[in-house]
Amino acid sequence: MKLGIIGLPQSGKSTVFEALTKNISETVHKGEDRIGTIRVPDSRIDVLSEMYEPQKTIYAQVEYFLPGTARTKKDQAADQSIWTAARDCDALIQVTRNHAATGLDEKSPQADFRHMEQELILADLVVVEKRLERIEHDHTRGKKMDPEEHALLIDCRKNLENEIPLRRIADLATARKLRGFAFLSAKPLLVLFNNDDDDDRLPEVSDLTESENCLLIRGKLEQELSQMSAQDAAEFLNEFRISESATDRVIRKSYELLGLISFFTVGKDEVRAWTIKKETPAVEAAGAVHSDMQKGFIRAEVLAYEDLMEAGTHAAARKKGTVRLEGKTYAVKDGDLINFRFNV
Repeated sequence: MKLGIIGLPQSGKSTVFEALTKNISETVHKGEDRIGTIRVPDSRIDVLSEMYEPQKTIYAQVEYFLPGTARTKKDQAADQSIWTAARDCDALIQVTRNHAATGLDEKSPQADFRHMEQELILADLVVVEKRLERIEHDHTRGKKMDPEEHALLIDCRKNLENEIPLRRIADLATARKLRGFAFLSAKPLLVLFNNDDDDDRLPEVSDLTESENCLLIRGKLEQELSQMSAQDAAEFLNEFRISESATDRVIRKSYELLGLISFFTVGKDEVRAWTIKKETPAVEAAGAVHSDMQKGFIRAEVLAYEDLMEAGTHAAARKKGTVRLEGKTYAVKDGDLINFRFNV
């Protein structure tokens, strides 16, 4: 899972990136991309690791990507490269300033959110226009066009010209024919309001709809928190009435945004979390572990995490009949422990 962090200048993108990844560097140039990979905290993995005592414990991972900014305002190619890099992300986190800052205008989160939204829309409109021009040019030369793709792009153009992000049009955001374009405004969006240290309230932004999720972060505080020991961090969280770190909250919301769940494989060699989409069939989940498992899939031996906790051991769960065999079409549930039976 890869999430791109975007936002207007001075919104606090770098501060948020460092708070989430604990990756702080004084030498990074603004023109450089930054990537931070962190493990997804999951108490179930901790419990399973204690129970099975494996040689390795592997958590799910999430990657945060902060595109470098253009070195000069006139460097349009660099501006476009920012969006090219962001298109490779599964979802976007838009950092929106909701804090006072010396030398900056009065904070206006609604205006800043709208400004950033328009940039995404414009970047997508450029892509749509270029593709439509190519299709129509090829058509005049006798090349047969794909009527479905053409109709979808026309619909995209109409909505983008009306300043409607594609994520708000489900049929366009999920259309298979449009996946290759990786439209920015079609990606799941988390709006992260970067508040002052003493402000723990979400601002009122009327432009937000149910298609956009939002959270607040006190970026400077969270950046400090990310550099503390566990004991100091616990005291810090309590002092500033922060129930859990920004990293935990953002990861959880990111999973919700993308409709992701985790299942587990366990044994003496390895306890591991695997990330898949909700309702993924067992045969496809097997492919996440290894392609051979998907090719030679026979059955999935499944035990729900809750059933394991209730029984106490895998053997006891088997005696209670909560370990079951499932076929290819079984929709894997969050927290399933799965042993795939296969033959190739």
